[in-house]
Amino acid sequence: MKYTHIVFDVDGTLLDSEDAVLLSFQKMLFIIQGKMYPLEELRFSLGIPGEDALTRMKVEPLEDAFRMWGEYEKEFSCSIKPFKGIPSVLLQLKNNGIQMGIITSRTRDEYAAVVTAFGLDPYFEHILCAEDGHKPDPAPMLKYMELAGADQENVLYIGDSAYDCRCAHGAGVDFALALWGCRAPEGISPEYAMEKPEDVLSL
Repeated sequence: MKYTHIVFDVDGTLLDSEDAVLLSFQKMLFIIQGKMYPLEELRFSLGIPGEDALTRMKVEPLEDAFRMWGEYEKEFSCSIKPFKGIPSVLLQLKNNGIQMGIITSRTRDEYAAVVTAFGLDPYFEHILCAEDGHKPDPAPMLKYMELAGADQENVLYIGDSAYDCRCAHGAGVDFALALWGCRAPEGISPEYAMEKPEDVLSL
């Protein structure tokens, strides 16, 4: 078995959170800037750190805007759900002895407020958030390997964005693109492109 460790991104990979992220971003921008942006103009924010998205939209003060975005996301959280097949895939991987982790651009507080409620945390031995390093920098993946005692060739990172791919490759780790959540696969160079979560089991 080549991969004994599989690491997942969260948004767009484990969870279908697109509507909640975009609608809360749109509302926050409207409150602060007084302009209602079309959702299509805000899709760039998917899969990148929130602070990067805020900086691109020239939102100030950054800290207040980030807090508001998180609060508004809770209003739309009823639309967030695991992608079909994710819970059963995680269970099968766990039963097969695969060690799993998470690397997400969410802060620990965001993760606890939005993600933990889905009950997936027990599958993961290490959960690394924005405080552990910002993708596309390889730092969070390097930290995962250090914590897990894993070698590069035995780790696979699954995500939905170019940031995820660059994080993996920067750490010398193979990358699988989650096409079920990826909106812009152009220009991403994964080792694997997966149509559905169950495809990971074939590896």
